Amino acid sequence: MSGEGLGGVVPSEKTRFTLVLLLGAAGAGLVVFAVRQGWAQAVFTPPHPLPAEDIFVTGQQLVPLASALALAALACLAAVIATRSAARRAAGVLLAVLGAGAAVAAAAGVTAATVLSAARADAATGALGGSTTSGTSPGGAAHGIVIAGSASRAVITGAPWQAAAVCGGAAIVLAGLATAWRGPGWPVMSARFERPGQSRTRVRLPDSAAMWESLSRDVDPTKDLEDAAPKDVADAAPKDLEDQRGGGASG
Repeated sequence: MSGEGLGGVVPSEKTRFTLVLLLGAAGAGLVVFAVRQGWAQAVFTPPHPLPAEDIFVTGQQLVPLASALALAALACLAAVIATRSAARRAAGVLLAVLGAGAAVAAAAGVTAATVLSAARADAATGALGGSTTSGTSPGGAAHGIVIAGSASRAVITGAPWQAAAVCGGAAIVLAGLATAWRGPGWPVMSARFERPGQSRTRVRLPDSAAMWESLSRDVDPTKDLEDAAPKDVADAAPKDLEDQRGGGASG
């Protein structure tokens, strides 16, 4: 028994298409947003009287591949919109692969060693993601020297953001699988502006010179158009010819 027979509403293919695109875009956006948050904190404790250093490390620093694959998935969504048939199915498969890669990259183990390594790299370049406990942050080479001679430990704080990035990757996978399954039946760009049943036949209207020549020989210039054109074009032809007559008379 169909959903309509049970009183339910069956979504159209256009609605499914829109929902899948929104799902994929939301998943990619969630991955990009989540990896830009702080996932860990590196704490460096130098000898007294130097202040301790707390450096926040983002997911982008730890798993840069996840955001790169999410951005690629957004580009793949554009390909889903622009393609049709087998090409759209292939784009859906690629979208699912990109989503799986982003989820796996985000779920990769974030260890204390990777956190401390990323923090030291930022300290060496002066691009710090956090602040010091004393409120001041020595920059450049001096900052690197202070950290190099300090005891260090890592505090993993970004488990919720890591889980959000994995969920975003899973959403991209679902969007890709839905596209590979139902994509060939969804609307395509070139068909958006065509009325159902509209013929693709194009009839060339006569120019002003040919029209006046036909009138001088007492021949109806619209006769051939009515025979060759589809109904919707034939109905519009007399109005177009009247406009051309008016333009020729005024000239």
